Amino acid sequence: MNDGIGRRRLTSRASAGKGASVLRSAGARGRLGRSGGDVPLDRIATRDRLAWLNSAGSRIGTTLDLERTAQELAEFTVPGFADGAAVDILESVLRGDEGSRWTGTGVPLMRAIALSVVDELASLEPTPVGETFVRTEQAHETLLHRYCLRQGRPVMVSRMRDDDFSKVAPTESAAAKMRTAGVHSYIAVPLIARGLLLGSADFVRGPGAPPFSATDLALAEQLASQAAVYIDNARLYGREREHVVSLQRSLLPRATPVTPGLRVHAEYTPSTAHHGVGGDWYDVMALPGGRTALMVGDVMGHGLPAAATMGRLRAVARTLMTLDMAPERVLARLDLATRDLEDEQVATFLCAVHDPADSTYTLASAGHLPPLLLDGQGSAAFVDVPIGAPLGAGVIPYDPIRLEAPAGGHLVMYTDGLVKSRHADLDDQLERLRTAARGLTPEALGRGGLAEHAPADASRFDEAVLLVATNAPGPPGDLCEWPLPQEGRAASVARGLVTDQLDAWDLAELADVCELVVSELVGNALRYGNGPGRLRLLRGERLVVEVSDTGPDLPQIQHADLSDEGGRGLQLINMLCRRWGSCRTVSGKVVWAEQNLPS
Repeated sequence: MNDGIGRRRLTSRASAGKGASVLRSAGARGRLGRSGGDVPLDRIATRDRLAWLNSAGSRIGTTLDLERTAQELAEFTVPGFADGAAVDILESVLRGDEGSRWTGTGVPLMRAIALSVVDELASLEPTPVGETFVRTEQAHETLLHRYCLRQGRPVMVSRMRDDDFSKVAPTESAAAKMRTAGVHSYIAVPLIARGLLLGSADFVRGPGAPPFSATDLALAEQLASQAAVYIDNARLYGREREHVVSLQRSLLPRATPVTPGLRVHAEYTPSTAHHGVGGDWYDVMALPGGRTALMVGDVMGHGLPAAATMGRLRAVARTLMTLDMAPERVLARLDLATRDLEDEQVATFLCAVHDPADSTYTLASAGHLPPLLLDGQGSAAFVDVPIGAPLGAGVIPYDPIRLEAPAGGHLVMYTDGLVKSRHADLDDQLERLRTAARGLTPEALGRGGLAEHAPADASRFDEAVLLVATNAPGPPGDLCEWPLPQEGRAASVARGLVTDQLDAWDLAELADVCELVVSELVGNALRYGNGPGRLRLLRGERLVVEVSDTGPDLPQIQHADLSDEGGRGLQLINMLCRRWGSCRTVSGKVVWAEQNLPS
């Protein structure tokens, strides 16, 4: 450092411990009030200084929030130690990187995190909280911050001269304000934890306060060392929480599929609480025949184990729904899968399947909160779904319920984080949710506006999932359904129905393949399914043909020898169609096949 700075007492750790304490109370500037009357600052006992430092442990680091911890540090020192305090953190640290010694030129990119000043210094112009700053106008070698950050040592200017202000203030305008306000003493201390630099804390004194002394510098350094540990803990927690949130989001759907008759909006909102990230999830799946599966679940517990369990349960649920199983059967299988998990987790789950043919939902619940149904005319009511035991409890079976969805109506599914509050009863919160839903316009409701009515700030302590399905029937001609006769002419009737409908849709080029597919499906129903039931044809993103029957056995592709006269129907369907499948129903089964539409 140059001689000028040396004359103005640029003090390092080697000079710490000399001089007198300058602890000051808010009520008596320059003196610390005691039971025996006001005591001069230079006579304050060492135990009082230690008591002040000890009290920092209960007032700094009360949360695992980095910004809040920095603000607590600034507020703790004003006005008892300084007239103004500012805490700046390296931008790289705020991005989640490790702190480090600064070895580059100039001053590293930093962000103002916390400020606190007495009323007499309210006119100062510090860097606003949340903004980054790089000092480039001054000569780098004269910056006091550069020495503090690069050497990892504190800096003190007991009595500031005119040219010192530009070495401290972020701008020339701010330097002028410091001169005018009467700031006369300055300390900067690095925030170092585990040997890594996190940022710095600056302190100033103004009119009516004694200059900083070597003892003050020692106090500031000890306080900064203690606060840096709290800030580093908050940084490490924030990084871990960000990893869990990233894992959580990666396990959730990136987009909701477009399905016939529904518009679906889904949101996931992590909690701000330190333990509020866990196992909430949702899923939306397109099923054969234009049906849509809507799923919402909540693994009890928080943190990485709950998020990992959520990912496994969602994968199992998707696999079961791919088989197009009924919701209550999905829950029963999920219960078995949950009981097989090594960590013995328990989860709630709500499953709904929407059928565009008759605009109905089939729902089943495993201990989950009831969904909210709005009719689009201003009425809202919770659906009385039979509530089964949570997944993993081992209490099955589950009972489904079937309800009709009005045109323009909304089905709202959610996790308890949307309604739970530290300060209100759950029933009251559910009623508030229903009232809020009734007050929203259909457009706002369909965009997830209910998420804004969740408990906020300290009242909210859990993550939340919101899924809103809006019943929006498409053109009536996109889905056709016909009953089929039970005798041998059923295949001929089915071919005629399919051919006529494809002509009406200008899809005659698909007729040859579709006729062959429907002939095989109806033929299998006649031979193995006690006769066909209904034929369904759906035009959406793809062309889907579906045949139902009352037979119990699901079809499987068989290996046919060269001498066999049959057994190749499903092989042909597998070759000619994009995909095919079957699923059980209450009355039997459904076999379906998909074809790509012309580009």
